[in-house]
Amino acid sequence: MARLTLTVSSEQSGRTVLSLLRRELGLSTGCVNRLKRVETGLTCNGLRVFTNAVLQAGDILSVDLNAGETPTQIPPVPMDLDIVFEDEHLLVVNKSAPLAVIPSSLVPTEPTLAAGLMAYLGPSAAIHPVNRLDRGTTGLMVVAKSGYIHDQLRRRLHSGDFFRSYLAICVGAPEPPHGTIALPIGRAPGSAIRRQIDSAGQSARTDYRLLRVRSGLSLVALMPWTGRTHQIRVHMAAIGCPLAGDWLYGTEDRGLIPRPALHAVRLAFTHPVTGEHLSFTAPLPGDMKLLLEH
Repeated sequence: MARLTLTVSSEQSGRTVLSLLRRELGLSTGCVNRLKRVETGLTCNGLRVFTNAVLQAGDILSVDLNAGETPTQIPPVPMDLDIVFEDEHLLVVNKSAPLAVIPSSLVPTEPTLAAGLMAYLGPSAAIHPVNRLDRGTTGLMVVAKSGYIHDQLRRRLHSGDFFRSYLAICVGAPEPPHGTIALPIGRAPGSAIRRQIDSAGQSARTDYRLLRVRSGLSLVALMPWTGRTHQIRVHMAAIGCPLAGDWLYGTEDRGLIPRPALHAVRLAFTHPVTGEHLSFTAPLPGDMKLLLEH
């Protein structure tokens, strides 16, 4: 059971449960509202407590993070999952491709990572993807098991407290060999999925560094500081180096690779409950390795 516990200090004595939940434990209004409706959601010294109760020094306030969670309504689909890390609060998975994270209205019947996680975690699970990856992108992503953990990580997602880096294989080589792409991104007219550089779009920033050039292809390390849809793909195409295999922003060549050659290689963040700094790397997938050899 995922739980938060706070022993009320002398400085915190005389404050309400709501004040402690919001200011000390960082629970959102929505999370508090869910918890207070469930008998086991909020307890003090082992007994149910309401948000207007005033606590004293030495009282133990406990929060059941799974109380009030609504199970994810996605039929389970058993599949092989590469779980890199897991505890009662979250898991880190090395996603394969092609695999969408959640069901799409365009292809509602296709298997998804969420469906695989429902089979893995069980029918009562609530799945909250933190950093989503495109169906054709491989690599590391975090899935929270409660709305509280999702909210805590989402707040840090595009900051130095949640570090993500990618490897891409591009057609051509960026010039200069390292730099920052700061071009706004908006929806492309007439397309449900395509994005484009748009002066009226949302700000977007990607740092890049050239690692290797061979046979007209380049291996590039990338770090996005924002999270716009298709950001890396749009930005690299905008500087004349589309991702190999990118049918949407470059030239599809299934003989080289049947997907955009993009891999989330590293992920690092501070655990929102334990405070532990977690860092993970995922090796380059086989199809990108073969492409580099080619």
